[in-house]
Amino acid sequence: MALWQGKSQRKSTGGRRRFARGKRKSEISREVQPAVVAPEHERPTLRVRGANAKTRVLGVAKVNVVDPKTKKIVQAQVVTVKENPANPNYVQRNFVTKGAIIETNLGRARVTSRPGQDGVINAVLIG
Repeated sequence: MALWQGKSQRKSTGGRRRFARGKRKSEISREVQPAVVAPEHERPTLRVRGANAKTRVLGVAKVNVVDPKTKKIVQAQVVTVKENPANPNYVQRNFVTKGAIIETNLGRARVTSRPGQDGVINAVLIG
């Protein structure tokens, strides 16, 4: 099922908005492809609006972790997803999104990058 990113049929007041035009193909978004804790897998570069490019991460095995105390960046292995404020169901399915709390071999870390947009996973260790 396609996701539509155009304006809502309803106004903020609750009244119905009557459009002078129909939906446009440019208002349809792509299907969601979440990053999963699995062997590393990267999707080929996507061409997006304005001839820009995005790289999606589909499989997550390693993460770049920043230790706020030492200010060092280390690559760590991802074990599992512990919390995800975006959707509690994402924890059971091991989906990694921005803001997710993941368990690494260095400890717990919060994801600061957007895997579906950036093509890389960055995180900050939690005290």
